Amino acid sequence: MQPNNTITLLAGVLAAALASTPVMAKVSPEEAARLGKDLTPMGAEMAGNADGSIPAWSGKWLGAPPHVNYAGSGTAYGDPYAGEKPLFVITADNMAQYADKLSDGQKALFKRYAGTFRIPVYASHRDFRYSDRVQQRTLANATSAELVSDGNGVVNAIGASPFPIPKNGYELMWNLNLPARAWKEDAIYTMALTLSNGTRSLESMDYKILSVWDSPKETVESFGGQQAFALVQTLEPTRKKGEIILAHTFTDPIASPSQSWQYLPGNRRVRRAPTVAYDTPFGAGGFRVMDEDRLFNGAPDRYDWKLVGKREMYIPYNNYKLDDPNLSLDDLLATNGHVNPEHMRYELHRVWVLEANLKPGKRHIYGKRVLYIDEDSWIAVMADNYDGKGQLWRSNMQTTAYAYDLQGFQARVAVFHDLIAGSYLTDRLLNGKPPAKLNSSDYEADYFTVANLRKLGK
Repeated sequence: MQPNNTITLLAGVLAAALASTPVMAKVSPEEAARLGKDLTPMGAEMAGNADGSIPAWSGKWLGAPPHVNYAGSGTAYGDPYAGEKPLFVITADNMAQYADKLSDGQKALFKRYAGTFRIPVYASHRDFRYSDRVQQRTLANATSAELVSDGNGVVNAIGASPFPIPKNGYELMWNLNLPARAWKEDAIYTMALTLSNGTRSLESMDYKILSVWDSPKETVESFGGQQAFALVQTLEPTRKKGEIILAHTFTDPIASPSQSWQYLPGNRRVRRAPTVAYDTPFGAGGFRVMDEDRLFNGAPDRYDWKLVGKREMYIPYNNYKLDDPNLSLDDLLATNGHVNPEHMRYELHRVWVLEANLKPGKRHIYGKRVLYIDEDSWIAVMADNYDGKGQLWRSNMQTTAYAYDLQGFQARVAVFHDLIAGSYLTDRLLNGKPPAKLNSSDYEADYFTVANLRKLGK
């Protein structure tokens, strides 16, 4: 068993990660056969850790557990662990005791907000499994998926993370870029920017997303490389009401760059928006950038990607409390610099560590990014982002919950902390709004056309 307090560096993985060109080879059928044996069907380690603080994967629940009352898509998810209390709480005073399982960003948050930031640690759970379709697609991807365009694109895969046994940083990056997600996501989300003095600005947006990659209708043979369609309409504030962004994305963004259009009600025109990507500012105050959605999303070609290894960390997990219909924004955002820790839940889990370094001659506001990826879901749960001078600038968190209608894990509220300015952004909030609908809306690909964008604008 590997020690808990060090980053695991597997010799073969490290050699591949340090190679100048990403490895293109698929894994052998013999290696893929580990899925469902010593590895879970999604590629995580089946076993727990040495002291039992991370349990073995059971996958005993598919959809809503028997003890949870769930009325179906578009209704709130009941918390399967509602009766649990924290095992302990990490604070600035005892942080050193747990430092080997904290990110640099978490340590920086303790330093900056010593009186208020804390991490309540609960028992770790690995009780849920993905749908049979996703598990079957993951197994098939293992022996068919390939990198193209120098690692910046993927072919011969569909519907789940393409490389469940990753060998290098590019494969790991695509696992978090293309995890098994909802085929359709339909929700009104709030984005809240809280400045260091407590001033708050809100934006409300109507999201409609159709992920062709995750569609149950698609096969490897029929899939044409169209990753997803998205249409996001601003509902508030009043000065931005009616703005709409339409985006088309692809699994080989080098061969097929993303396409975007924008409707501005001020001039009642639809125009191409070729810069809606990479570090284009987005949302409330332009605080986060386009490729920070779900901590990283979009074309990867401005960075070199390195697989660092795996480690055990305290990460946001099973964050059902944040979506409690009775939780108000004022309560959730009651503290300056970070969300109210009373509503957060952290668990000890194994994560993959992925490092991205800006290529010479390329431009981005982040010179280096370190992402921490949950082994059971391939969702990036934390990210530490550095400026061009190497200073830690932003520490971001992506909360998660198992979505019963999806039969898989869903990225939920994201929190972006500016460690220098002392401000923070919370994204995809549902407080005071109806729960998101997953895989149950009736729109299809023809909804995401320029012609329909013009119709919606008028």
